[in-house]
Amino acid sequence: MEASNANQYLTFTLDNEQYAIGVAKVREVLEHTKITKLPRTAEFMKGIINLRGAGVPVIDLRLKFGLPETPITKDTSIIVMEVDSLDGTVVVGAIAEAVHEVVEIDDKAVEPAPRFGTRLAAEYIKGVGKRDDLFIIILDIDRIFNAEEISAIAAEKETSSPAVEPAQA
Repeated sequence: MEASNANQYLTFTLDNEQYAIGVAKVREVLEHTKITKLPRTAEFMKGIINLRGAGVPVIDLRLKFGLPETPITKDTSIIVMEVDSLDGTVVVGAIAEAVHEVVEIDDKAVEPAPRFGTRLAAEYIKGVGKRDDLFIIILDIDRIFNAEEISAIAAEKETSSPAVEPAQA
């Protein structure tokens, strides 16, 4: 049997475009909920949510990418994901206009990020996947935030989270 070169991605919409992130980075998808604003944070940092007793910082990817703020509708969701940083893994929520489905995209159907013509910096894009007649922009979620931003998000989480007992391994 031949090994599959397909990768699984969670697809979602931002500014009427299809995006995807690897399912290995996704913890869960939540309905949009009340976000507690934090003072003196970057504009794209919307605040924190309480996820089973733990504070999870939430960012608006549209603002991070220089687009208008994500409008909140009945389809708006928060994608909770794990972002790798120099200090370890940080759990972050990202607002999406709508979350669609998990799809498989074969490695052969993914082209490198274009160096021009996209609204996103090429460094944020792992590639562009083709599925049926659609192009899906595959994000490199670990590169979207620089080390300073991840450290700030982690620090905000620590100062604003209620005291929670660490999980036993």
